Amino acid sequence: QVQFVESGGSLAQPGGSLRLTCAARNIFVSSADMGWYRQTPGSQRELVATILSSGDTTIADSVEGRFTISRNIDENTIYLQMNDLKPEDTAVYFCNAVRLANRFNYWGQGTQVTVSS
Repeated sequence: QVQFVESGGSLAQPGGSLRLTCAARNIFVSSADMGWYRQTPGSQRELVATILSSGDTTIADSVEGRFTISRNIDENTIYLQMNDLKPEDTAVYFCNAVRLANRFNYWGQGTQVTVSS
């Protein structure tokens, strides 16, 4: 079974930084298009950033210039570096394989990011 385990979420002040980690099991991040998502209660899940199997990345306009997605192929892990955090970044952050996210329930527990002064 494909599994994703997110970690690194915490309480941060506006302007602070966090790095989220997603450990993938039974799927190779080097072969899949991977993404970071976030969701606030009552809202739709938002795709924040992607890193394709090719290594190319995309960043959502809402976090452009502040967030960076990367991967460690040897560790089969993807990361989300979040800088200049804003209160609107508060959400539960998930990782998933983009092409599978809407077809299979591989969502992990996510990791809570709270940005507050």
